Amino acid sequence: MRHPLLASVASGAFVAVVGMLTMAPPMPAATAQPRSTGVTGSAMSPQEVEELRKAANDTFKPIPSMVPEVRGNPVTREKTELGRMLWFDPRLSASGILSCNSCHNLAAGGSDNIETSIGHGWQKGPRNSPTVLNSVFNVAQFWDGRAEDLRTQAKGPIQAAVEMAATPEHVINVLKSIPEYQNRFRTAFPGEAEPVTFDNVAKAIEGFEATLITPASRFDQFLEGNAAVLNDREKNGLKLFMETGCSGCHSGVNLGGQDYFPFGVVERPGSDILPPEDKGRFAVTKTASDEYVFRAVPLRNVELTVPYFHSGKVWNLEQAVAIMGVAQLGKELTPQETSDIAAFLRTLTGQQPRVELPLLPASTAQTPRPEPLVKNSLEKSDAVEKQNSLR
Repeated sequence: MRHPLLASVASGAFVAVVGMLTMAPPMPAATAQPRSTGVTGSAMSPQEVEELRKAANDTFKPIPSMVPEVRGNPVTREKTELGRMLWFDPRLSASGILSCNSCHNLAAGGSDNIETSIGHGWQKGPRNSPTVLNSVFNVAQFWDGRAEDLRTQAKGPIQAAVEMAATPEHVINVLKSIPEYQNRFRTAFPGEAEPVTFDNVAKAIEGFEATLITPASRFDQFLEGNAAVLNDREKNGLKLFMETGCSGCHSGVNLGGQDYFPFGVVERPGSDILPPEDKGRFAVTKTASDEYVFRAVPLRNVELTVPYFHSGKVWNLEQAVAIMGVAQLGKELTPQETSDIAAFLRTLTGQQPRVELPLLPASTAQTPRPEPLVKNSLEKSDAVEKQNSLR
């Protein structure tokens, strides 16, 4: 018999899962003071706290303050400046309405805070939009890990019928029609005879995304030695997170994003949380054992990226924690355990990147005009008639 917590989100069951290249000066560092919650967990002795901190450092790593190296794509200021412009430019989409920031809003935790994104022709996508923040640390991109890096990922939404519904040819025609873009591509990719290419569009966006990191969370400060930055409830939540097995999937610098696991190791959630038609990584590998397998979601900034899971059906962090306890660990967490783990997860919110909106160059007479309903490079039928994008 299915556990009632997994049977339906609608039931209302409550119990919470689950630089330096910068565009502008960073936001002020996350507060070094523990948050007052009104309820505290059992106080640990100084020795217990230090043992917890050491154990946590064996499992997790702080977000670095410097932009990480990107394999095969040197991150330069010129490239990231160009990538920032492309990120916000809706002319890369067929409609002239959508940009990368439409689904990965940098003012909202790097996602769009709706169940599944709305794309070309008001189509509703099939999966929740993952946060772009700290995505450079993931082993692969998308929920099913089908893109090996950010530049591969960047090409998908631009072409997807349910998202931006453009073609590489459309993108290049737009960029080549604007002299400032031509100059910026030559500067960002020096020595190339033809720098305005779709591959270089993806590389520039990847370079910009690599700067979107969130260091200095209160949890990172704890890892680095500030034991007082977490309150008793948050420390207890961290201890529970590790002892109950959550860290078996959510570890490393991003607390996830490094490996693939079935959603429902012990008990599979109901169809409203786990839609039966979305078989996850199976669509990539065609291997039966990969049915309903997904990349472990990175938990950095998780309090900002509601709703939760690839279906986007859970709007409460405490409820998400409780669902994961049953589905992945076979454990029904008490309300206090759920609350403490959620309190710990909220300490993962880091220093948000402060990105200045670019002043985009004006279109010219040669710039392709927006076409709300056009055919897409991936499908023969009109983009608005077909949903073929999975995040």
